[in-house]
Amino acid sequence: MNTRAFVAGWASAVPDGRLTNADLEQRVDTTDAWIVERTGIRERRVASRDQTTASLAIEAGATAVKYAGLAPEAIDLLVLATATPEQPIPHTGAFVGEGIGVRCGSFDLGAGCAGFVYALVAGASMLTGGGLEHVLVIGAETLSRIVNPADRGTCILFGDAAAAMVLGRSDRPDAPGLLAWDLGCDGSATGLLEIRGGGSRMPTTPETVAAGEHWLRMQGQEVFRRAVRAVVDSGAATLEGAGVTAAEVDWFVPHQANLRIIDAARHRLGIPEERTVVNIERYGNTSAASIPLALAEAADDGRIRDGDLVLCSGFGAGMTWASALLRWGHP
Repeated sequence: MNTRAFVAGWASAVPDGRLTNADLEQRVDTTDAWIVERTGIRERRVASRDQTTASLAIEAGATAVKYAGLAPEAIDLLVLATATPEQPIPHTGAFVGEGIGVRCGSFDLGAGCAGFVYALVAGASMLTGGGLEHVLVIGAETLSRIVNPADRGTCILFGDAAAAMVLGRSDRPDAPGLLAWDLGCDGSATGLLEIRGGGSRMPTTPETVAAGEHWLRMQGQEVFRRAVRAVVDSGAATLEGAGVTAAEVDWFVPHQANLRIIDAARHRLGIPEERTVVNIERYGNTSAASIPLALAEAADDGRIRDGDLVLCSGFGAGMTWASALLRWGHP
């Protein structure tokens, strides 16, 4: 029997607050023209004081469950991808599950900006292999809380958002759903994108706070170089695993980190611009939320339709990478 996990519902949640390039011009030594040329970003969403990673995840998750036509108690597992947890203990999924009203198992998954695809693969695998009926997968971030507002190399890039997908189960051999995937990590590159302070290696002290060890740090040029290669290799491996060519892909949904990375990767994969979903100009890099946010927008506005082949590919701290090929639609 060929059991598949398909996307039964989706939703997103973005803060109302906006941080534009003009706002950043008043804060750091940069210009709107420079940011747009180098990144493609024009504005990003920023959480208000009363919004958190969990509150955004609850909003997106609850709406996705409702959109799928389900009650919260129908969810058998909750998988939350985030790099900005609610607090160190307990896991953020506990807060989210309580807020949505589910009582199933839950866990957080930390794989940086590749986190949502990791969570999608983990949730789908547990659904198909464990006899579950419905799995809720969420990517949620409040990156504005971990970015140094005075660091022009990072403060121009990141925003806050959440998006969720409900996975359903089908035993039809020709059913839509997750067709193939590829996951990887090169741990030799951990220092390229990191927050050094706050863990067991460097516990929080007044000295670590004063030294700025709790802000996100990134070696941008090297991340760029590795990211393009990772997306291309992972995306190609996923297509090969499914027996699909790039010409057959209807939509490429990459992690929204940098428009130049997206353009370079899609070009090398052989996917044209008109079949690539891009929303980075309005949201910036929302890490684990970026791929499901782009998916949800493209599905809501009718670009992604039932039967479409959708290739998702992300990369992030670790350095991790992850790709997944979906046949969109309900059985």
